[in-house]
Amino acid sequence: MMKYMDKDVFTKVDTFGVGAYNEAYKAYFTKDSFLNPIHNHKGEPTGVSNVTFEPGCRNNWHIHHAQSGGGQMLICTFGEGWYQEAGKEAISLHEGMIITIASGVKHWHGAKKDSWFSHLAYAIPGVEAYNEWLEVVSQEDYDAL
Repeated sequence: MMKYMDKDVFTKVDTFGVGAYNEAYKAYFTKDSFLNPIHNHKGEPTGVSNVTFEPGCRNNWHIHHAQSGGGQMLICTFGEGWYQEAGKEAISLHEGMIITIASGVKHWHGAKKDSWFSHLAYAIPGVEAYNEWLEVVSQEDYDAL
């Protein structure tokens, strides 16, 4: 496992590229995040993006919905982070871990306080798939990790 506090060092090791500031989804993240689309061909129901979180950044609680199929897979690539499903203990994330999130599961993910963190986010194909963004993960709950 490897923690990275320095953005320049992290940027050099992040094989998939930190990408651009995540302007489109900034309302759903507590701090700065970055997005680098890796794969998304026209007409395909899937996409893969490298999502990078600065230390302490996390996304809001959210749910990936679909009539059938759907969900998301996170492939942790660099740094250290957290993943938590509603009603369950948080899971410490590190390079090489894979998290599969079923459709309909309320969850959040992001960086630890003391490390940059990147994961590949793979959208699992689903019928009428969409995301529902919910409340912010409280600072108190995050600090307790």
